[in-house]
Amino acid sequence: MVARPAPVGAPSDEALEFVRFCYERKKVGWPELYDEMCGVAGRGLFRGWGSEDLAANGIGLTLFEMPALAALVSAVVTEDRARLRVRIAAEV
Repeated sequence: MVARPAPVGAPSDEALEFVRFCYERKKVGWPELYDEMCGVAGRGLFRGWGSEDLAANGIGLTLFEMPALAALVSAVVTEDRARLRVRIAAEV
């Protein structure tokens, strides 16, 4: 039998806020942003939350949760870059 992770629902607003917070601090992509997220969690820089608080809100920093987290980061970074392109196009 092969262990499979439980299906992941839509990320919570808090999970998206956390990723955006980390991305705004350091405009890098995956996997560098993962390092930033671990650092933020370790120091409680987002709402004072540590890794357990983040896990309760849909942000898992473990190896098994990494694929879902990478997908969430990708979506947030893509969204940010699209907003930037629109803003630049509006200025031209």
